[in-house]
Amino acid sequence: MDDDLSFLAGSLPAPLRQDRIVSIVEGAPGLVRTAALAAALGTSEVTVRQDLALLDQEARIRRVRGGAVRLGVGSTERPFEETAVEHQVAKAAIGRAAADLVRSGQCVVLDVGTTPAAVAEALVARSDLVDVTVVTNSLTTALALERAVPRFTLVVTGGTLRPLQHSLVAPFMGAVLPMIAADLVFLGGTGLDVGHGLTNVNLPETEAKRMLAAAARRTVVVADGSKFGRAHLGVVRPLEDIDVVVTAGVTADAVAPIRAAGVEVVVADEDGRAAPDGRKSQP
Repeated sequence: MDDDLSFLAGSLPAPLRQDRIVSIVEGAPGLVRTAALAAALGTSEVTVRQDLALLDQEARIRRVRGGAVRLGVGSTERPFEETAVEHQVAKAAIGRAAADLVRSGQCVVLDVGTTPAAVAEALVARSDLVDVTVVTNSLTTALALERAVPRFTLVVTGGTLRPLQHSLVAPFMGAVLPMIAADLVFLGGTGLDVGHGLTNVNLPETEAKRMLAAAARRTVVVADGSKFGRAHLGVVRPLEDIDVVVTAGVTADAVAPIRAAGVEVVVADEDGRAAPDGRKSQP
């Protein structure tokens, strides 16, 4: 909206206000936050949320946690805020089981995405860990890990910001990573299958994930059951270059071909403990 008309936004009739919301969301590259819409329209966030609910129902935009995205975003790359609310129990269990692989004194690399973010939360919760260096290209993860400083040393890779995932990618991302010799990298993705390994829908993110993997001696993929059997555009890591897959919310049939290919698969139960044979561990 033009600045000289912004004072009128708050008095717009609901249909015109909703048309304006659709126009803003359709013109954005990714997530448009509720607070930003409220500021642009000169109205309250409560009103914007009501508008978003109606527009989502009418299939004019897609309402997600924290705001809205244009229709069609879900068919390619989806915003961090949208995927964060999916498979939360499984992701939390994966985070705890993955964090159990880390030892004091190690250097670990954390990828972008909601499942690696769950690993970050679990690492922070492990009060026994000290002198851990964490390298990440995720602003969301960096903020979550800040609570563990000075127990942890936090290194952010630098790079160009992608707002959809709050991630840092090339160019400039490669300036830091060649100087890192990490013990573990925790990678997320949008697909995991026998033929292609770990894949991702977005090529810039795929390139960033490859660079992260090259900085570590062992590769750990963290992926809930919904990712199994899927393959997307960018190949991040073939199965032969994956050391461990940590998962939850997955069927035995989905896990079997990954194990048959020689990859260790850890299936986390709801308490975050790992059962190496793929069954839930007993209390």
